[in-house]
Amino acid sequence: MASDLTSQVLDALSHSDGPVLSANAFPSIPSTAVKSALDRLASRDMVSYRTIDREEAILTPEAEVIAAEGSHEAKVFEAVRKSLAGLKIADLPTAVGKETAKIGQGKAFKEGWIKKEGDILTLNVGSITDTSQEQLRLIQKTRSHPDKKVVSDLRKRKLIIMQKVISFEFSKGPKFATEFVKEETDLTADMLASGAWKNVRLKPYNFKSKGAVTSTGALHPLNKVRHEFRQIFFEMGFEEMPTNRYVETGFWNFDALYVPQQHPARDLQDTFYISDPPTADKPREDPEEAQRPANKLLSNTGNAHSSNSRPSYEQYWNSIREVHESGKYGSIGYRYPWSPDESLRLVLRTHTTAVSTAMLYKLAANPRPARYFSIDRVFRNESVDATHLAEFHQVEGVIADFGLALGGLIGFMEVFFAKMGIHKIRFKPAYNPYTEPSMEIFGFHEGLDKWVEIGNSGMFRPEMLEPMGLPKDMRVYGWGLSLERPTMIKYAVKNIRELLGHKVDLHFVETNPAVRLERD
Repeated sequence: MASDLTSQVLDALSHSDGPVLSANAFPSIPSTAVKSALDRLASRDMVSYRTIDREEAILTPEAEVIAAEGSHEAKVFEAVRKSLAGLKIADLPTAVGKETAKIGQGKAFKEGWIKKEGDILTLNVGSITDTSQEQLRLIQKTRSHPDKKVVSDLRKRKLIIMQKVISFEFSKGPKFATEFVKEETDLTADMLASGAWKNVRLKPYNFKSKGAVTSTGALHPLNKVRHEFRQIFFEMGFEEMPTNRYVETGFWNFDALYVPQQHPARDLQDTFYISDPPTADKPREDPEEAQRPANKLLSNTGNAHSSNSRPSYEQYWNSIREVHESGKYGSIGYRYPWSPDESLRLVLRTHTTAVSTAMLYKLAANPRPARYFSIDRVFRNESVDATHLAEFHQVEGVIADFGLALGGLIGFMEVFFAKMGIHKIRFKPAYNPYTEPSMEIFGFHEGLDKWVEIGNSGMFRPEMLEPMGLPKDMRVYGWGLSLERPTMIKYAVKNIRELLGHKVDLHFVETNPAVRLERD
């Protein structure tokens, strides 16, 4: 059809001294077919054209009836006029129809055309002008109306709908001709042998055309931001902790962090507990770890404070029990009957601090300055909404050294977040069972023009560190933040379910740009 239409376009231009409108020349031909023909001719500079977008008003079926037969209110007026003695209100639905009576009676009263005397409708004027019918007939003829208020009112009454119409204005191009000559796309051996190539028109190469999209793999936005975070940690001398265990015991996830067994975070409505098996063994050496070579993270012997100071797993277990029940290491404890069974219950880890705790316990075998980080998935039994999921990723950092103080933590946080492009930060006192002092971290979001919470931090309590066997003068900074929040801000994602889970748009994953945090 496009080839037939090209001839019609050229014929229309040959009989015109100026531009031609496709809506007038080809009113019944779809705009896509017209554009195809125009593109074909424009590629040879035979025509030039511009696209015209406009909205047209289209009558609904109800409006078409009104345009033909009159409005509901006009029909009510006519029924009352024919009844010389007046028309009973109860007889109106029979005279004009139930729907017309329902709509038209009120409008006829509003226009002042009729009045009510008891239960009788009588005329209030001698004649009327059916404005609605006239407006709809004009729109039916011209597909528009000069008064925008009329158009708006008719749309509210659902008598018209607006429809986008695309048309084209085209004119003669530099190489206009009345005949469209086919261009050959291939130079064949037969053309060369017969000499036909001398008389044919070869289609020029289009070096501006885009190639076909190649299907490839793509990194998820979370992985891109995660890579940036890892680079920041590595630049600052951190080592990555192994975080391959999603299931932990209550001991490592809560008790070793000095979280009491009555804490709300351990309730079923906040934590996912494993049903099969429900419990694990007491803390012990991992058989798989014992067979591996020395852990790289723990093999450095430089700057060691002391060696072999770490208690056995059994001694560590008993110390945690004592510090909860009766207090130890200068603490009075929580003073409640600590339950070993509760401590051995298996949970989906609620934070990666469970991993940090295990790493610090291993560090006690050779106490020394250390910097660890982890970025991995954690699980919370939370209601899913636009900003919360039952699983998300936690970014966590830990610094162990001697003589650390709160001022050092604040200074380090300023440097750390500056590497993420966040230069305005504030700290607010907070409470965590395993850190004291504790601070919430707020950063000023330039796009939102307000302060938003970006993380949590603090210094691990002696009740957590000293049972591990770490020296009394060793202090440990800890802080964490969500991976999803900076990713949502970076990619302007408003609903976290569009970033992680079954509602993720694969096209978004495939086409999202590379990320680069504004690091200093």
